[in-house]
Amino acid sequence: MAHDLIIRNGTIVDGTGADAYRGDVAVDGQRVTAIGDLSTETAAREVDATGLVVTPGFIDLHTHLDAQIAWDPLMTSSSWHGVTTVLMGNCGVTFAPVAATDRVFLAEMMESVEDVPREAILGGLAWDWETYPQYLDSVERMRPAINVVGMVGHCAIRYNVMGERSLTDEPPTPGELNRMRDIAAESVAGGAVGFSTSRILLHVVPDGRYVPGTLASLDEYLAIADGMNAAGGGLFQSVNDFATKSDDEIVLLREMARSCGDVLFSGGAGNGGNAGVEMFGKFLDDTNSNVGRMTLATQTRPSGTLCGLAQVSPVKGKKWKALMALPTLAERVAGLKDPVIRAGLVEEGKSKGMWYDPNHIYPLGTGPSPDYSETGGISIAQHAERLGVHPVDFVIDRLIASDGLELFNTWFFSRNVAGLAELLTFDHVYPGLADTGAHAGQICDADMATHYLSYWHRTRKIVTLPRAVNRLTGMPAAVLGLVDRGTLAVGRFADINVFDVDALESEHPRFDNDFPNGAGRLKIGARGYAATLVNGSIITERGTNTGERPGRVIREFSRA
Repeated sequence: MAHDLIIRNGTIVDGTGADAYRGDVAVDGQRVTAIGDLSTETAAREVDATGLVVTPGFIDLHTHLDAQIAWDPLMTSSSWHGVTTVLMGNCGVTFAPVAATDRVFLAEMMESVEDVPREAILGGLAWDWETYPQYLDSVERMRPAINVVGMVGHCAIRYNVMGERSLTDEPPTPGELNRMRDIAAESVAGGAVGFSTSRILLHVVPDGRYVPGTLASLDEYLAIADGMNAAGGGLFQSVNDFATKSDDEIVLLREMARSCGDVLFSGGAGNGGNAGVEMFGKFLDDTNSNVGRMTLATQTRPSGTLCGLAQVSPVKGKKWKALMALPTLAERVAGLKDPVIRAGLVEEGKSKGMWYDPNHIYPLGTGPSPDYSETGGISIAQHAERLGVHPVDFVIDRLIASDGLELFNTWFFSRNVAGLAELLTFDHVYPGLADTGAHAGQICDADMATHYLSYWHRTRKIVTLPRAVNRLTGMPAAVLGLVDRGTLAVGRFADINVFDVDALESEHPRFDNDFPNGAGRLKIGARGYAATLVNGSIITERGTNTGERPGRVIREFSRA
């Protein structure tokens, strides 16, 4: 039998958590049609997977690619890291539902919350929708390279219904609550996988007010759950305020698990002891055993912001601002080399301090791969103390030596690396709070899957390869209720990765001005991926996009 494509001689890790085995995989059209010894069968095209691992495509459960997909349908950097399906619409911020008069508000809110430039959003999107299903229709017309799953956001729903009052703690009227319920039902019936919200106080609109929904009552959430259930059921995603009202957030998550049956929330190991890690573990186990399905998405490394000469300067001050205003990286490096300019920059750094505590900023280095310093890292402050210089002097020397390319990782989140290692072993924890597409000029963690496999599996060995692949494929597919995706089996969609697990590495983040209106973002490449397939078509080969755009907007789900 002649097939469209055969992946030969690979080590198959099927995404279920089962042991690996040797075999061939045949693909015809969009589906896997045979797995096993296919040595007697032929194909129009073959991929040699000798010495390589063959897995289902990875699923990224936390992205903000809702706008970027319009001007970057290849969906980089995600497509370079084996991601074949993304979940968009996280944290309550979406571009639908929207009245024509509210587009600027939604764009400015996305910029304020997720650092996606307002002008890129307003100029780069077609804005040919009002409802969330119509937004998904528009995404289909964009022909993305990878599959897209979308959630409707609380911020957009509440603002659409309540206007300016949505930014307060004022409850909706009974009529407004019914309208929110109806929008949730309409969105889920039209293809949204569920509904998302933000509760953290860091998420604000440009004038400093909390985004709509931050202060909403449990009754409002339960009404929205009723709307989703009326349309067949949906996922509830949230980012929660565990800092100031942890007890309330636990009640909300538990009640939504009871009402929806599927909850995905964001959290981490924190920056101190392991009390939060232990709390999450007990809470997840108890809820999944007694209430409903709940999954925690977490980061795989300390993260927050990358400073340097790309976008975020090491010091916040007039002289550093003037340096960063120079149009090219080469000119900024030349400024650092000028003795007079340098003296002013150092003095400003000494008087103002670095923009964040240098004890929690770590150089990524200039080696083949970035050094995220998960264990045994040396901070900027420690480097400077050893050399007997000020931290700003140390950073300037490193920037000059690297021609301005080196970046420095600011550890806002998950500084408790020992706790993170424990958290990542829990049954109901998904390793990938990537925030892909957000904070575009500040951070790029779109490589979470690559980092999880290369560091936590290969280097630290806290997880076996079959279990690691399951966490990136079968597990998130079950969270979303994907049909015929997430595992490698005959009849499933051919979302497939072929990679060398021993060579898998992230490259250094690099800044690129490729947004509409000249804005830019950080991007991160990968090494070790031989090929990635989406719906049977090869979208990347050896880290390079082929130009194929076979992704689909997935609208049908199997709810528990």
